Parts: sequence; C-alpha cells; structure tokens
Amino acid sequence: MRKPIKGFSKLTKLEKIEWIAATYFKDANAATQAIKQYWNTDQKLQQLHDEFIENTITNYYLPFGVAPNFLINGKLYTIPMAIEESSVVAAASKAAKFWLDRGGFKTEVISTTKIGQVHFMYTGDFSKLQKFFTAVKPKLYEDSEDITKSMKKRGGGILDIELKDKTEDLKDYYQLHATFETLDAMGANFINSCLEQFAKTLKTEALHFDDFSDDENRLQIVMSILSNYVPDCLVRVEVSCPVDELTEDKNISAKEFAHKFVQAVNIAEIEPYRAVTHNKGIMNGIDAVVLATGNDFRAVEAGVHAYASRNGSYSSLSHAEIVNDVFRFWMEIPLALGTVGGLTNLHPLVKVALEMLDQPSAKDLMQIVAAAGLAQNFAALRSLTTTGIQEGHMKMHLMNMLNQLNATALEKEKIIAHFKNNTVTHSAVETALSKLRMMSNN
Repeated sequence: MRKPIKGFSKLTKLEKIEWIAATYFKDANAATQAIKQYWNTDQKLQQLHDEFIENTITNYYLPFGVAPNFLINGKLYTIPMAIEESSVVAAASKAAKFWLDRGGFKTEVISTTKIGQVHFMYTGDFSKLQKFFTAVKPKLYEDSEDITKSMKKRGGGILDIELKDKTEDLKDYYQLHATFETLDAMGANFINSCLEQFAKTLKTEALHFDDFSDDENRLQIVMSILSNYVPDCLVRVEVSCPVDELTEDKNISAKEFAHKFVQAVNIAEIEPYRAVTHNKGIMNGIDAVVLATGNDFRAVEAGVHAYASRNGSYSSLSHAEIVNDVFRFWMEIPLALGTVGGLTNLHPLVKVALEMLDQPSAKDLMQIVAAAGLAQNFAALRSLTTTGIQEGHMKMHLMNMLNQLNATALEKEKIIAHFKNNTVTHSAVETALSKLRMMSNN
C-alpha cells in the first residue's frame, strides 16, 4: 500500500525521480530513463527550466512551429506557434496564404484596460460606506505610489477605483473595482500588489473613520485579486474580399461557399453546442501563439470564454456577413498579453519568438494573436463547409499514427504516398502498413 511522503519538496531532483519511479512504475529503471531523457545537456539552461516551477523532475516538450505569410495591417509576419495538435499550424498557414493576396488581416486594438478587485463585507449603513469611500479614495492612490511610480513613468498605472454595491447578489458584499493600464506587461503582479495595498489602506482607515460606530462590523476584507475577465481589453481583427474571389475550391462556387460559410457562423452564434467547438478552433490558433510568446494561456482562455457568454448564453466569438457582394469575417476578443516580464525575459524560445515578431509591444502582440485565431477559424470553417474536417485533419495526423505503429522511414514514405489519394483512417493505415510489411517479407 502506498504511503504519503513527507518533505518531498526538500529532496533533490534525482531523489524525487527515484521515489516516483519506485512508487508508481513496474520498471523503475525504464521510468527513470524516460524522465531523464528530456533533460537538457546544457546544465545552465536546465537549471533555468528547473526554477520556473516547483518539484521539477524533467522538461515537457511541445513542438514549436511557424506559420508564414501573415499579412497584418500591411506588415508580413511569420508567427511562432507551440502546440501538439496536428493540422493547426498547417491550417493557419494555409489561411494566411489565402488572405495574403486579398488584403490580409486588418486589426485594431480597441482598448487595453485591465481589472482588479478588493472583495469585502460590510454590515453597516451604505450611505456611511459611500461617505467613507469618497474620503479614502485619494489615500488609496497615495499609499500605492511606491508600487505605481515606475508604471506611471511609462504612461500606465491606476485608471480609476470605484465602490460597487453587490448586496443584491450576496448579503453584505461590496467591492473596490479598479481599472489599470499596464502597457507592455501583462501586469498580474503589478495589479495584485496595488490591490493588496488598497485592502490595507481600506482596513486601516476604516478603524479611524468617525461615522463608523463601534458596534458596526466596519469592514472585513475577503480577498484582493485581479480579474482574468477583461472585456475592455479588446482587439478587433477582420478579413474581407469580393465574394467572387473566394474561389480556391473547385468543387463549390464562390457564391455557394460564401453563403454556407456565413450560415455556419450564424449557427455558432445561436447554438452553444456548436459554439464551444467553433471557439475551440479559434483558441487553437490563439493559445499556440500565446504559449510560444510566454503568456498565460489559461488566463486568456478563461477571459475569452467568459466574453463569449457575456450576453447570457455561450455564443460564437467570430461573425460573418455578405453585403453588396463583399464577404466579411471578423471578431472582437479580449486579450490581456505582455511582452515584458515573466517568461518573456527568461525562456530562450520565448525570446526567439518575440524577436521573430520584431519585438512587438503588447498591443502589437494582441493583433498578431487575434489574426492567428481568425485564420484558424477560417481554415476550420472552410473545411467544414466543403470537404469536411476529417480529410485534412487525418492526413496531418497520419504521421502520428505511423509513429504509433513504429513505421520505418521507408515505410512512412510509401504509406504517405499511398494516402495522397486514399482516405486516412486508423484501420486503413494499419491495413496498408501490414500489407507493405508482408510484401517486404516475401
């Protein structure tokens, strides 16, 4: 029977691996080798990776690919993407090439405001709380000056602090709702530091506010934390062209394709079951670039999906229309990103990714990421409304299947050639490979 381990974090990396291998694996030596084979031979680089998180035992690699030919506001980009899913990079590249000769992607940052909140409980009279907030608001700014000084020099800082009454939703619940501009930093640490200082000031000043009587439970701070829901940190991306230029697929007319495409988007706007998968396709492109550039894809995912539900039901992030024989496809999404701080200054491949993108500002990166998301969505919808998603996806997945079946280099070459004109399924690949091996043995 397995027993809990005490002091695991104090063990060396090798001791951690030895314990894990002995406790959870039938073949401890094989497990140890599997874990250690992904260590970097450069010890300094490995130590850097070890110190990103806690209890590190090895590195987990994801493919780092690139999607060329992205024309964004007249500038050509090759976009780095870190992702494990077959066909995502290929689809983004194909969509980028398609729109390259049709004006490319037009993008615009609408706003960059980020949000943080101090959540607290108060049982007294609301008018007294309002009076207290009016009196203490200047002090909230003043007490956080040491934190905001550097950010303010660069043009950012605290934009506003509001008192919000949330007692209709939860008894005695109020909040300080603060907005921030963090420029090229994602700003989580900056925002959280400001919020925690607000909470200290709020609590201290409440003790000396004359209108709060002794028998009132003046203020109880619950927590202070930024929000990953950033509906006012928005970027817009769009592609458009005359309908008669949508002529890549010989099996369908440009007009029919355009109308089917718009119908597919309309379905995702009103049907949540479809919208979730529709938006997942958008996030295939977004997450891959967010991860490659050292940003927090979990925060981006949470904020984007909340935004997709802002009107009371989950809906498509993208939209399409045909007006005067012109096809338009666009979306507005919230993206809180940074190009300084965190992993952007540490991870070697993040540095490569940002240099590949010409050292973008946070606003630049918002636009690049949005274009990748819309490109991915366009590619998916084009497949869905013409040949179906599986034909292209399974062909891209073919190499994974061949690796699972331990195909040799020569076998891979022959099987890939075979499936250029045949439908790819797992059973079909198994059968083709089995026949090839039988022929080779005869």
